Amino acid sequence: MFRSIEVPAWFLILMLLFAAVTALDRVLMPSVRWYLRRRLERAVERLNQRLAIPIRPFKLARRHDTIMRLRYDPAVARAVLDYAREHNIREDAVAERAERYAREIVPSFSAFTYFGFAIRVARFLSRSLYQVRVGTENADALEGVAEDATVVFVMNHRSNMDYVLVTWLAANRSALAYAVGEWARVWPLQPLIRMLGGYFIRRRHNNPLYRKVLARYVQMATEAGVTQAVFPEGGLSRTGALREPKLGLLSYIIDGFEPGKSRDVVFMPVAINYDRVMEDRALIQANTSGTRNFRFSLKPIYRYLRNLVWQKLTGRVHRYGIAAVSFGEPLRLSSFMEEHQGQAETLGDDLMARISDVMPVVPFPVIAHAMTAGVRSRAALTPAVKARVAYLEARGARMQMPEADLDTVIDAGLNGLALRKMLQVRDGALILTPDGEEIMQFYAQSIAPLLVDFDGDSPD
Repeated sequence: MFRSIEVPAWFLILMLLFAAVTALDRVLMPSVRWYLRRRLERAVERLNQRLAIPIRPFKLARRHDTIMRLRYDPAVARAVLDYAREHNIREDAVAERAERYAREIVPSFSAFTYFGFAIRVARFLSRSLYQVRVGTENADALEGVAEDATVVFVMNHRSNMDYVLVTWLAANRSALAYAVGEWARVWPLQPLIRMLGGYFIRRRHNNPLYRKVLARYVQMATEAGVTQAVFPEGGLSRTGALREPKLGLLSYIIDGFEPGKSRDVVFMPVAINYDRVMEDRALIQANTSGTRNFRFSLKPIYRYLRNLVWQKLTGRVHRYGIAAVSFGEPLRLSSFMEEHQGQAETLGDDLMARISDVMPVVPFPVIAHAMTAGVRSRAALTPAVKARVAYLEARGARMQMPEADLDTVIDAGLNGLALRKMLQVRDGALILTPDGEEIMQFYAQSIAPLLVDFDGDSPD
């Protein structure tokens, strides 16, 4: 019983390693996880004290728990049964498919990543690329929103910079949850977007089972008070103009809303406009060719970072002009449903109209509007732009013009076109290339609805 047993040294080392791993897994790691979890909870408590809209517990729940809650939701269970019967597939196989959809959709939000990393990066990129302007009108309307209401920011979609810009600008209000298309399901974007609270959706996937899983996730998040950001256009504008609204995610929010029972939803219209959209050429090309999808590429990011480093070294930092954000009049879903007797088909049109009404007016679209109207001499361009600015100011448009002299602003816009080889100036005449003509049409469309009745100049 007490005889010595000889074992090889490698076997002893292996057993000690197994014992150490077991001790870590069963004794030490649970304690460490509990300690870190408590520190995170306290950090979130302090963070919520300075946020206008606190981070809801649903957003902080463990990802696995949310997936299981979604997987065993009664509505999803009924969809699993219906799908299995319709397609003559075993119910357990369909249930596994539903769980796979849930794992694909549900994010893994990290407050540290969002507020400690993403906000700083978003602020750096926004300020490096643009002069950021925020309209103050209606921005304080959110202060009157009931604490138990769910706030949904509804925005037009001009550029992929919209995500970055609004994430930073809303940093003192709450953490936003975005729906992100399949274009971003690449490394390293996919895990980063999940940690930022974004959830991936298949925009043109008509599988009823997938739609039900997605709908229930959106409804759960809305009922839990998670602040969200939605693009009702469903994608980037290819023409520069606002696109027709698609209810999409909004329809899921509406379907899950029960007046008098559900948490109220407040839609906050947000209009975004730029002096320059980084993807403008790609968007115009996609509109011309009829392409619907974009392939994500790191080349534009690499090109931008390379140029930024070079500009910093040479002391000639060049930004893309102004990026402006304006807030429209909030819309309470309970009031809207009451006024329309529960019919929400016009909700998208109403929200897009509110966005159009507060579209920020930045310099380059005004220049583009004048040139597309036939103004093609430098001498005539200044009075044409002045006439449009005066007209817009008289209408109460959300003006975001720089303080510099107007001629200086116009020259900067024309120089930008010349650097992109889209414009030549000969003896005061402005000669656009075919690409330049398309670019000017693209930018003019962003403010065209505000100038629909303008008739203050004639082509020269």
